[in-house]
Amino acid sequence: MTTETARREQSRLKNGLQTLLIMGGLALVLAVPGYLLAGGLGLLMSLAAAVVGALAGSWVPARVILAEAGAGLVERHQAPILYRLLDALYRRAGLAGPPRLFYTPSPDLNAFAVGTRRDGGIAVTAGLLRTLTLRELAGVLAHEVSHLRHGDTRVMSMAAAMTRLTLFLTTLLQVSLLLMLPMILAGELRLPWGVLLIVAFSPTLSTLLQLALSRHREYAADLEAASLTGDPRGLASALAALERHHGRWLLTLFGRHPPAGPEWLRTHPSTRERIRRLLAAEPPAGHPPLSPALDPAHSPVIDDPPGPLGRGYWLRR
Repeated sequence: MTTETARREQSRLKNGLQTLLIMGGLALVLAVPGYLLAGGLGLLMSLAAAVVGALAGSWVPARVILAEAGAGLVERHQAPILYRLLDALYRRAGLAGPPRLFYTPSPDLNAFAVGTRRDGGIAVTAGLLRTLTLRELAGVLAHEVSHLRHGDTRVMSMAAAMTRLTLFLTTLLQVSLLLMLPMILAGELRLPWGVLLIVAFSPTLSTLLQLALSRHREYAADLEAASLTGDPRGLASALAALERHHGRWLLTLFGRHPPAGPEWLRTHPSTRERIRRLLAAEPPAGHPPLSPALDPAHSPVIDDPPGPLGRGYWLRR
């Protein structure tokens, strides 16, 4: 095993352990109100409900989500350059299924992965294709391929289900405390301060853990994208372009750049920190850079972009 391979394996193990710790924290926060409401049975039922909800959400076919976003399926002959790029990224990531690319006519600069490594796909917006170079788009697509490879959509679905269920259970606790208020005022029951603290802080703590998990998975996807393309600067350049675009929009809206919120209240890490980590990473040795094969004369365009799939598409499937 080479030094670079050992470093990547160590990084993957570290990322996996961090994800398990955060998910464990979410499960613990969820279990406490479940236990207070119905004892051990409530604890088991709350955790089981979170798992079932997450699996149900992840089983929603990718085409349903894309239809809701007004996306259309891009055929290979409409974007041969992009599909050759995706073929290379899928092969390097070890994804067996054929890549599927979707197009949304939105002017926003965005790309997102849906589904799992077996039935998923990647959607790109018209604004993203107009703004980024092919080299920058390679980094963005590699980032989304990494999300598919590691099942991040399912992980985040489970985290979201835990957070929603925690909010629901703490709301039930609040209602229970209100119903017991006359007995507490009459002195028949003592005010349960511990329960009050749990009711007050559990939803917030669960939300913060979910946000931390999202930021952690974004960092991991960035570094793996650099490994897949062999070109960390390509993704760093794309992130800088996205930041400039959104910065101009905020400048137009507010007349000045609004103050940035705290890091721990963001779903994504700050762009500056993401770029810093990419540029500080050692040049990946696992794969030769894709950038020499990306002809600057080729632009990441889609010939005759497809229209929305519509609801009838997934009903027929």
